[in-house]
Amino acid sequence: MNFLRGVMKGQPAGPQPSGTETIQKLCDRVASSTLLEDRRDAVRALKALSKKYRLEVASQAMGHLIHILQTDSSDSEIIGYALDTLYNIISNDEEEEQDESEDSGPSSSGKQSSKPAHDENGQKQADDLGCQFTGIFIKEQENVTLLLSLLEEFDFHVRWPGVKLLTALLKNQCSQVQAVILVSPMGVSRLMDLLADSREVIRNDGLLLLQHLTKGNAAIQKIVAFENAFERLLDIVTEEGNSDGGIVVEDCLLLLLNLLKNNSSNQNFFKEGSYIQRMKPWFEVGDENSGWSAQKVTNLHLMLQLVRVMVSPVNPPGATSSCQKSMYHCGLLQQLCGILMATGVPADILTETINTVSEVIRGSQVNQDYFASVNAPSNPPRPAIVVLLMSMVNEKQPFVLRCAVLYCFQCFLYKNQKGQGEIVATLLPSTIDANSISAGQLLCGGLFSTDSVSNWCAAVALAHALQDNLTQKEQLLRVQLATSLGNPPVSLLQQCTNILSQGDKIDRRGSKVQTRIGLLMLLCTWINNCPIAVTHFLLNQANIPFLTGQISENLGEDEQLVQGLCALLLGICVYYNDNSLENYTKEKLKQLIQKRIGKENFVEKLGSNCKHELYSRAAQKPQPIFSSPEQMLFDHEFTKLVKELEAVITKAVHKSSEEEKKEEEVKKTLEQHDSIVTQYKELIREQDAQINELKTQVSSMKTQNEQLQASLTQQLSQIQQHKDQYNVLKIKLGKDSQQHDALGEEAQVNGVQSEELSRLQEELEELKKQHGLLQGQLTEKDSLIEKMKSEGAYPVERIAGTSENNAELQEELETLRAQVQFQSAEISQLQAEREELLKKAATLAVSAPGNTDSAAATARITELEKRLSEVTVETEKIKDEGKMWSDSKAALEQQVATANRSVAILQNEKSKLQQEVAESKKEQDDLLMLLADQDQKILTLKEKLKELGEPIEEDDDLDCRDQYDDDEDEEDD
Repeated sequence: MNFLRGVMKGQPAGPQPSGTETIQKLCDRVASSTLLEDRRDAVRALKALSKKYRLEVASQAMGHLIHILQTDSSDSEIIGYALDTLYNIISNDEEEEQDESEDSGPSSSGKQSSKPAHDENGQKQADDLGCQFTGIFIKEQENVTLLLSLLEEFDFHVRWPGVKLLTALLKNQCSQVQAVILVSPMGVSRLMDLLADSREVIRNDGLLLLQHLTKGNAAIQKIVAFENAFERLLDIVTEEGNSDGGIVVEDCLLLLLNLLKNNSSNQNFFKEGSYIQRMKPWFEVGDENSGWSAQKVTNLHLMLQLVRVMVSPVNPPGATSSCQKSMYHCGLLQQLCGILMATGVPADILTETINTVSEVIRGSQVNQDYFASVNAPSNPPRPAIVVLLMSMVNEKQPFVLRCAVLYCFQCFLYKNQKGQGEIVATLLPSTIDANSISAGQLLCGGLFSTDSVSNWCAAVALAHALQDNLTQKEQLLRVQLATSLGNPPVSLLQQCTNILSQGDKIDRRGSKVQTRIGLLMLLCTWINNCPIAVTHFLLNQANIPFLTGQISENLGEDEQLVQGLCALLLGICVYYNDNSLENYTKEKLKQLIQKRIGKENFVEKLGSNCKHELYSRAAQKPQPIFSSPEQMLFDHEFTKLVKELEAVITKAVHKSSEEEKKEEEVKKTLEQHDSIVTQYKELIREQDAQINELKTQVSSMKTQNEQLQASLTQQLSQIQQHKDQYNVLKIKLGKDSQQHDALGEEAQVNGVQSEELSRLQEELEELKKQHGLLQGQLTEKDSLIEKMKSEGAYPVERIAGTSENNAELQEELETLRAQVQFQSAEISQLQAEREELLKKAATLAVSAPGNTDSAAATARITELEKRLSEVTVETEKIKDEGKMWSDSKAALEQQVATANRSVAILQNEKSKLQQEVAESKKEQDDLLMLLADQDQKILTLKEKLKELGEPIEEDDDLDCRDQYDDDEDEEDD
């Protein structure tokens, strides 16, 4: 202990040991001491020496410190010292030494203050040492796993040094440490728990740790995202004040950028989780001229970058479109347009906002239409597009801002034929308004300005208004420009070629090559795939000689790009030539190229553009990003056009006239074949439609046929039944006639008439029929009565159930009312106590201002006010519930009344039916009486016939004899 005290406090006399010797002794003490206090003091001493003697402590004590972490995990103090020591020897940041008091409590900031290195060589050596020590530490993966397990310790002196140490490891060897953490069980989940720590220092340093952890590793990014990182980070941003927050908001935004950039899975998860809607409050900055601190500008810049990450043109088109729709529907696009039109916005924020709006509307028709409807807050109001174009053609505006406006205009016109038509329409004579500034006027003004950047931007913007739109290319040919008084107007196409040919004679600010390249790009886009525009271009006799002269000359390096674009323009005139001008047919233009330029030289000039460095840069991204105005030469969409046309123009120039004739014949044949095929396709479509219609008719006719067949079968069976009945009746009538003859003779003898007997038989048959009908009606009414009974029982049961529910609801309503009364009484009591305490507090404040009872009374008042507000809220809630139950009770009572009316109606119908049944039974009894009388008369007549000696046969014998007679008739047939 005396030795350690000497190390810590210094020895009064004698030779001082060297640092290496001291470290060696401390390491021996750590390794050999059995007392925890001795080891703790030794590790504390190593921590104090670790910054000054970084290499010595690392080489001698790292193994002992790792052993301490493994064996003494129960003592948080020694673990904290060991972690701090390891951090000092691994970290490359030179930090100011902290006092012992700072080690005992959390710091107010999660950032480590660092001072610059003395020189570059020293910093490089420190970096090398940090990487070497990191490699030694992570060589055993168990060390990283041990460090992750220590982060679960809630003690501040363990958790915070552990976070700093793991961050330093990730800074030095990120990919290796990421691989170890990725395979560690629950490794990422333990680190995510740092965001939930209530101590801001640990939470903020945890953000820095996760930034390094998620850098460039898609697998870890996905795991972090699915550990609810988006929810936690957005909550922190909201708690810290969104864009007005401090550096913690910046750290959260940087982490979000790491998780979302170039990670389509996380982007989709972010969108599906409705987190885009939570970005809207970030941009509620208002229209203020003050309050733009440096931190706020940084935060808002990162927020705009996050929006751009979600709608970047490099993302899958489907995902980008979905995010654009979400941003429109949640109002985020409207917020961004508000910043765009606000005053007092810093230039860099305005520039980034323009770029963000550009990508939110790019390719989305709904968003583009909304952007076209946005007006600037001016008098009179002007469209936002016009205001932005005014900035683009104004050479006093910052170059970066002008590029951003150009990108916004390009994105507005991307796949937007409606917008292209509106822009071109502002140039047509019939739509020009002399009292207002239009987009077309601004573009023409920029196109013919003396500023080369304005020339280039206006030419590219106008080219995008014609991109892949044949209609607008033809419409733009109608535009006429007034050059000067007394001279006739010239077409826009003619004016562009005039400026192109006189480029060297016009005094311009900036690069003359830039202006010519912009005009050539516009002309190439304009006449591409538009034979009418090619014809108009060739009508000017000076254009072709100018192009051939430019291509054939030996010019400087800057002019070589102009030569390449002139070759492209001439090649388009050859490829899309419809041979309508006799002097400039395809064949004559190719002969001209061969004589004045040479085909090989022409092809070489044509391919020179693709080899230029600025062409390669422009082909990478749609956004025009240039470090200086001199590098603004190529447009992204134009590079696609060059790539598409270079091969076909080369092939067209090398073709002979015979090959072209053959190709034209083949084209005509193919066109004829295509027309024939089209006709046959139309015929097949018509036949398919007819076949489908006929199939429908056949199916309907089949159904009708089946129905008719069934009806026919039924009718045939009925006819057969009628035939059978007819035969039976015929036979019976024949026998009855014979019997009637015999009975007639006897009746005349005995005074009985045959007419009476036939009349009685007819009455008997009619009575039997009536009896059958009445029996059927009786059965139907019985079934109806049973049905009505069953239906009548249900409403009664329902009424009973409703009544019970009503009673229960009544009880609950009474209970709620009692609670409301109780709460009201409690509120009154609390208000009285509050008034009394306020009076006491006032009295105490007057009598003794410094008395401590006044503070207690004030606290009591505050507590009572809090209770009072809680009780008031609860009372309002109970009142709402009571109102809801009252409404429910009224609805149930209405249902009961309706059910009672239904029951009354059903009972009335039931009584009517019962009355009808009684009448039917009475009629049935009368008929039975009549039938009994008739049977009695028949029996009497039979008895009389028997007495007269006539044979009387029973009904069964008659039926058998009839059947026998039928069989004999069939045999005779």
